[in-house]
Amino acid sequence: MLSKSCTEFLSELGSSAPVPGGGSASALVAALGAALGTMVGELSKDKKSTVGHEEEMSELIKRSKELTEKAKDAVMRDVTAFEPLAAAYRLPSGTEDEKAARTEAIQSGLIPAAEAPLQLAELCAEALEVLNGYSKIGNRLAVSDAGTGAAMLEAALKGARLNVLINLRSMKDEEKKAGFAERLDKAYTEGMKLAEEAYVRVEQACI
Repeated sequence: MLSKSCTEFLSELGSSAPVPGGGSASALVAALGAALGTMVGELSKDKKSTVGHEEEMSELIKRSKELTEKAKDAVMRDVTAFEPLAAAYRLPSGTEDEKAARTEAIQSGLIPAAEAPLQLAELCAEALEVLNGYSKIGNRLAVSDAGTGAAMLEAALKGARLNVLINLRSMKDEEKKAGFAERLDKAYTEGMKLAEEAYVRVEQACI
């Protein structure tokens, strides 16, 4: 999916094809946000303004690079997870046996379809912790990029959350549903708090 040009990706995203969709788009936005963090780190290391924070900056750069790669992988993981569910929804339901088989296929497909964006939400929360770090010790001339990265990760987190919720709505396994919901609430609450902190800090530094 990521080997396509930006124009090709956007064309497919805007088509009637079920994938890529909101989950893949959110993952791509998350990768962009994390990569912006790395840029801030690269522009900040070895600068006078980061003296005394060399080890912390090195760790931030390492983590944001890793998270960028994970977010890139999440683009295709969302496609792979959703395709079986989309196929299940297209199954015939004319007879009782067909209805039962369709229901079983849908319920089976909902689990990976919810897991993929849930993992993305958790990744976004972790990446927002890193961006928050950049907003504190990053080069002042590049700090706006830390805020932009945080804003993009916030958007990706919100998108991932919606993609989890829409799948949980149809999930009948209450135990799995509760487990997914608990993980989602934790990632969303933590991530949104970090996003707000980073953005406000950067906004004040830019004024």
